[in-house]
Amino acid sequence: MRYEGPIYRPPSEADSLLIQATVGCPYNLCTFCLVYKGSVKFKVRPTAEIMADLEEARRVHGDRVRTLFLPAGNTIAMPTEALAQVCRRARRLFPRLERLTVYGSSRYIYRKGPEQLRVLAEAGLSRLHVGLESGDDEVLARIKKGATAPEQVAAGRMVREAGIELNTYVMLGIGGQERTGPHARATAAAINEIRPEAVRLRTLVPKVRTPLLADVLEGRFQMLAPHQVLAETLALLKAITVPTLIASDHYTNYLNVAGRLPQDRDAMLGALEEALKRDEGTFRPFFIGTQ
Repeated sequence: MRYEGPIYRPPSEADSLLIQATVGCPYNLCTFCLVYKGSVKFKVRPTAEIMADLEEARRVHGDRVRTLFLPAGNTIAMPTEALAQVCRRARRLFPRLERLTVYGSSRYIYRKGPEQLRVLAEAGLSRLHVGLESGDDEVLARIKKGATAPEQVAAGRMVREAGIELNTYVMLGIGGQERTGPHARATAAAINEIRPEAVRLRTLVPKVRTPLLADVLEGRFQMLAPHQVLAETLALLKAITVPTLIASDHYTNYLNVAGRLPQDRDAMLGALEEALKRDEGTFRPFFIGTQ
């Protein structure tokens, strides 16, 4: 099995077989992301190579594979029929496969449209990890996310309607001190419209070699302190009215807040309120990310 460039996968795919389908990211302009900055250019791996890697994985693992993740950063941008062929082959080679997953941004999901998403669902694609980051158009424009809030909502609804499970990522603190309130309210509103199966929380950590870090260091972007991030999380969870899983599975977060809405709302809000009573010095320190 061959790999090129940085290989990232979500924590929830820690036990998944990784077969690289694309290299890099076709957009690569988000101000907070360092993964492919100054690194590899986006390309789709030849389908024959991907198939050969799947065959090798079958020889190594037999039919024991239960979950499969296809890196890299925006594999949904792969031509639909090529990705569908890979999904079909994977399903044939690993008949016990329970989940087949890719990363995808709303920009490229929106371009695919409902019909192509249904093709992928029928081919066996079962989960998409999508970075919503924010539902606030002002924030989305500042971080150069490449999609507006209405486009992100439309893309998310397309995924759900195609029958593909949607894991939506929210970046706490990405609005800075200036937009923390609008960011929390608009993000909750977007989630209420999309109705994703899961919302995965991440806290902004500025990364080396990114425009956002330059804004932080030069004072143009005011980071949230730990209590402010927790207060933003509290506002977000209060405003989400649809059933969904809340996951806090990341090293960037100040507090592991997890459960299902609506049934675990009170417990999660209580945990946040208790954390707000702690001295801020007891939380992880500010740091600049390197990966």
